[in-house]
Amino acid sequence: MTLRLCAFADEASPSLEKQVEALKRNKISLIELRNINGENISKITQERAKEYAEYLKCNGISVWSIGSPLGKINIEDDFEEHLKLTEHVSNLAKIFETDKVRMFSFFLSDHIKHRDEVIERLNKMVKIASKNNICLYSENEKDIYCDMAKYTIDILDNVKGLKSIFDPANYIQCGQNIDEAFDRLVDRTDYFHIKDAILGSNEVVPAGKGNGKIEEMIKRIKKDAVVSIEPHLKIFSGFNDIDKHNLKNKYFFNSNEEAFDAAVDAVKLLLKNIGYIEKNGLWII
Repeated sequence: MTLRLCAFADEASPSLEKQVEALKRNKISLIELRNINGENISKITQERAKEYAEYLKCNGISVWSIGSPLGKINIEDDFEEHLKLTEHVSNLAKIFETDKVRMFSFFLSDHIKHRDEVIERLNKMVKIASKNNICLYSENEKDIYCDMAKYTIDILDNVKGLKSIFDPANYIQCGQNIDEAFDRLVDRTDYFHIKDAILGSNEVVPAGKGNGKIEEMIKRIKKDAVVSIEPHLKIFSGFNDIDKHNLKNKYFFNSNEEAFDAAVDAVKLLLKNIGYIEKNGLWII
């Protein structure tokens, strides 16, 4: 079985050039694009996207997924504009030669009250993406519909074509029993975010240092897969634009590049402990 590492390299630097350097330094050839040169991926033009895509290709970096903010709006916000944004992000994905777009399931305060609206909105977004041969991947997140495993299962059962990302740290921060989440969702997950957190304090820590049971999660993966490292070990440029929560960290790092490297090293150590061997950038067991 083979695992490939991907990363949110914007956590190393806002500069695309520095992001590529960080990936190469850590022998990672896949990127999940979120912020480029200080601009959120959803806001860049198609013309600029073509320039960035060519730069990545020339440097041997492939775009695994577009780490978009789709669905990170209040359930009562204007949805028509968001559908236009879904179309735009789908077109960007094609330029970057990926068929994957990460998204969310809307901020809300009452799951029961807004459940049908969430399902309806997600179906409309998936329809637009599918028309462009793009798949939407729902990530579990705090304060959105899919904050707990049971709600993730609900949308997977009721939104045809929607796929799933599993983020253990986000579940920990929501009070979700992580073993239950593993039991119910690992086999239904299409790719994994690697981020760890401490139960109670909600501090984000390197993989294996928290309660997300990252090593156990990796052991449960029974097929070739991609794991995307999302460090969150230090405030990075663009964080406040994508997350309104306070980022709590237990460990101190002198720079974003140092924090990024530490996050990657922690994941690689877990893989080695499990028995994976790195060969030409691939992790094989």
